[in-house]
Amino acid sequence: MQAVDVVVVGAGPAGVAAAVTLARAGRDVLLADKAVFPRDKCCGDGLTTLALRELEHLGFVPDLPTWQVVDDVVVRSPSGREVVFPLPRGRGTYAAVVPRNDLDAALVDLARAAGVKVAEGCGYRGTRVAGDVVDVSLDRVGHVAARYVIAADGMWSPVRRSFGAAEQGYLGEWHAFRQYFRGVTGRGARELAVWFEADLLPGYAWSFPLPDGRANVGFGIQRGGKVTTQEMKDLWPDLLKRTHVREFLGENAEPEAPHKAWPIPARIEKATLTAGEGRALVVGDAAMATDPMTGEGIGQALLTGRLAAEAILAAGPTGDAAGRYERAARRELVADAAMSRLLIRALKHRKGARAAVRVAGTSAWTRRNFARWLFEDYPRSILTTPGRWREHSLVGDGAFRPRVGP
Repeated sequence: MQAVDVVVVGAGPAGVAAAVTLARAGRDVLLADKAVFPRDKCCGDGLTTLALRELEHLGFVPDLPTWQVVDDVVVRSPSGREVVFPLPRGRGTYAAVVPRNDLDAALVDLARAAGVKVAEGCGYRGTRVAGDVVDVSLDRVGHVAARYVIAADGMWSPVRRSFGAAEQGYLGEWHAFRQYFRGVTGRGARELAVWFEADLLPGYAWSFPLPDGRANVGFGIQRGGKVTTQEMKDLWPDLLKRTHVREFLGENAEPEAPHKAWPIPARIEKATLTAGEGRALVVGDAAMATDPMTGEGIGQALLTGRLAAEAILAAGPTGDAAGRYERAARRELVADAAMSRLLIRALKHRKGARAAVRVAGTSAWTRRNFARWLFEDYPRSILTTPGRWREHSLVGDGAFRPRVGP
């Protein structure tokens, strides 16, 4: 049996953030995933400022050929009113789009470069806790002894389930549907669009630009809304025929791959964050950390992965890492989730969505700051949680700002 300090199950953004943070602090880490990278991952592919800052903190370099920086966000209300929300220029990156197929593979490479032991094609079998040691069983690897296991293994987390903490019957708060397009020649080749369609509220449709005339186009619904998950496939052709969608993509746009759908978990306030007598820490989608209003989860995944690693490091050999992590994760995310749920109430109805877009587009100041707030440049609930205000919270630079001078 091999031994390491920490086993991380799941090599998506949450797992890599945890593994890299631990490895750079001198811990011996095994990062295991049932997939072999690169692999496709159902996602809108959008990166918020939160996600970008977390990636920068990890030392990620955005040099992928499919990396697309976004400067303008187009939001359309159910009435047809369209407002362009500009993100700051020349101060770093506030929003970007990159296929998860490419991003996640690059992150796994980053983990290897940081000294993490990476085991691809290794499914999780189970874990047994004996005092302060966890015995993690993995396909092809066998049994691994560690002090902690980090569950970064998705919404239905086999690690969480093995500790008896499965969410029976849980199907997520959101369900999303996306398809890649090529030949995009309209505004969709350079602008990011969010369309609040009357029949999708409080959900929305999107077009996220990618290089070389490609785009990630899709829509998301909230469970219990006007559209059921069973109706999504039938609704898709109708959405693509709508005039504003066709014009935005351009007349030559065509699907380049089959459409895919996936559920999204978004209830961090009720999630199981620790298990196994404090030896298992749950992060990312396994922790249901997605933003309830937008369905965005990459930033939250990176954040929870980092917080779990930092809790293990701060706890030392005998401290309460589980307690540290749970307090940190709930402090960072629960208030924002509650604020998002309040805003969802307004977006459930056509009048509320129209009013929200109208107010956000009132002036240059509201347009600029709405875009930054929407893309998580600062916390959703910044006004109600002053303890989390950072210096220059409302005027801070984006991520990956080019350095000037020596």
